[in-house]
This record gives sequence, structure tokens and C-alpha cells, in this order.
Amino acid sequence: MKYTCTLIAVRNIEKAMQFYHDVLGLEVVADFGANVTLTGGIALQTIDTWKDFIHKQDEEIVFKNNVCELYFEEDDIESFAEKLKNIKSIEYVHPLFEHSWGQRVVRFYDLDKHVIEVGENTIMVVKRFINTGLSIEETAIRMDVSVDYVRSCLA
Repeated sequence: MKYTCTLIAVRNIEKAMQFYHDVLGLEVVADFGANVTLTGGIALQTIDTWKDFIHKQDEEIVFKNNVCELYFEEDDIESFAEKLKNIKSIEYVHPLFEHSWGQRVVRFYDLDKHVIEVGENTIMVVKRFINTGLSIEETAIRMDVSVDYVRSCLA
């Protein structure tokens, strides 16, 4: 068994492809019309064909259900958050904030109300703490991780 990708149903595949390209920098790997595979292990499927595939043509598909998210990491989270501010169509779940372990994240909806999280790469979190003067041991405590993990991020 091998996990291949996450498929999400979308209302407008062209607009969804453009959104994922413009906002997250994803590129098309394969385009089959009603199904498109993007870099990063995400596939888009038109809602009508997807409903047919799962034999639920007469049932409503509920968007904006907040039960899962697509997770990405970004080295320069502040620049990414600034980029989002300049995209008028972005609807936030929440703006950039810092979790208790120090990772900064932003969550927002795509055009079909799927939740997207973009988090600061944890290696960058470690480096940020070290650059502020925390020791390896203090960084491990601050992030609630092992000293070995912090060392591996710095290697």
C-alpha cells in the first residue's frame, strides 16, 4: 500500500488551479480535464464528476466543514503572510499567530472553502529561537521537543 495524494472536490477547476498556483506556487503535474494533479500531492476533481465517482449524485456536498485541512510549510512565513494580505479573495480562518511551541501559522479558505494551513517550517522556528539567544536546551524546552531534535534542525 502506498499513499498517493489528497483529492479535493472543487466547483471550478480552472479557478482552483489558478488559486493554488498563485497563492501556494503549485504547478500542474497532470491535467485530465475534470481531474488535475498538482505538485505537492494534491489533486483537484470537479464536483460533478466526483459525486458521480462516489455514487452520490443526488446528495448535497457540504463545503466549509472545517474537519480537515491542507498543510503546507513556509521558510519565510512573514513574507507569505504579507503576500496573503494583498490577495483580496483570501478569507481567513485566522490571521498569522504563534502557537505555544513557537511555530507561526496562518489558516485560510481556498475558493471552495477547504481549509489551508501554512505553518512556519520548524527548522526556521528553531533557528529563530537560537538567533534570539536561546540555547539549544532552552529552545528544546520552549518548543517542547528533545534536544536531539533541535540539534538535528541545526545540522
